[in-house]
Amino acid sequence: MTAQDPAAPRTADGDHRPGGAHRDGTQETLAKAARENFPVAPRFLPAAWRDDLMAVYGYARLVDDIGDGDLAPGGDDARWLGVAPEHAEDRTALLDAVEADVRRVCAAAGAPGDAEPPRHPLLRALRPAVRRHGLAPGPFLALIEANRLDQHRRTYATWDDLLAYCELSANPVGHLVLAVTGTTSPERVRRSDAVCTALQVVEHLQDVAEDFGRGRVYLPAEDMDRFGVRERDLAAPSAPAAVRTLVAFEAERSRVLLDEGVPLVGSVSGRLRLLLAGFTGGGRAALHAIAAAHHDVLAGPPRAGRLTLLREMTAVLAAARRGSPR
Repeated sequence: MTAQDPAAPRTADGDHRPGGAHRDGTQETLAKAARENFPVAPRFLPAAWRDDLMAVYGYARLVDDIGDGDLAPGGDDARWLGVAPEHAEDRTALLDAVEADVRRVCAAAGAPGDAEPPRHPLLRALRPAVRRHGLAPGPFLALIEANRLDQHRRTYATWDDLLAYCELSANPVGHLVLAVTGTTSPERVRRSDAVCTALQVVEHLQDVAEDFGRGRVYLPAEDMDRFGVRERDLAAPSAPAAVRTLVAFEAERSRVLLDEGVPLVGSVSGRLRLLLAGFTGGGRAALHAIAAAHHDVLAGPPRAGRLTLLREMTAVLAAARRGSPR
């Protein structure tokens, strides 16, 4: 079934729903939500929020998959984006094409019926969310810029350099979640940035070996020097003591950032509070898994189980009840 098939599920205003994207071959992209450290769009949320959050996730996952060279084989994504077959493996060309599609999404949301529609089905699924919430292109473009950076930058000298990268690669997602749920405020954005940065760093810690295999090292060079870690150590089948000590150091930094997000959870109510507790608790659960593996992230990515996630979510909710500055 093609992306234009009229039988595909649609929203009330005629756009394809993210949940129906499996019909046009994007199921694999959306299915990756189940492998994240946190719940992306759990069923307890209102249906409209779920649709919009999954649309945002589908877009972010598509951009990351392009940047990492993880697109499904067959060239469907390149074809949808209008990229010539001979450039279907050119990540820069694909990212440029996604940027053009983002601009089509935003133009179409501002002038329904007049602007050229987006080409990729995941971008078409994003259009209702952009229209309903007046989402600006900035966060979407920042995610593209982060993946452009990944094409030519393989190391980060300092912790501050890594944080600057997370401002592009992670924090915009939090901005979009707040916008979709109608809860944006300067203080919430600040605390959301802390959580999103922490989640990004935690993911990098889990995936040190995988990232190294891609030619990237997200562990700050100054910290590697401090603990006597060399890049060749990251190729070992099991982490030597120096690597474990470095991972424990970065994990503690991430924990501090996650703790900054607890008041964000306390500043909202109802099902949104549960969602944000899931984000923060997911990060804490991943850190628990890393610690349980004795910080050996080279033997395989440590992943938390469902019970650990629920326990950490409960702890975040309890902490949020004790104080919720806005």
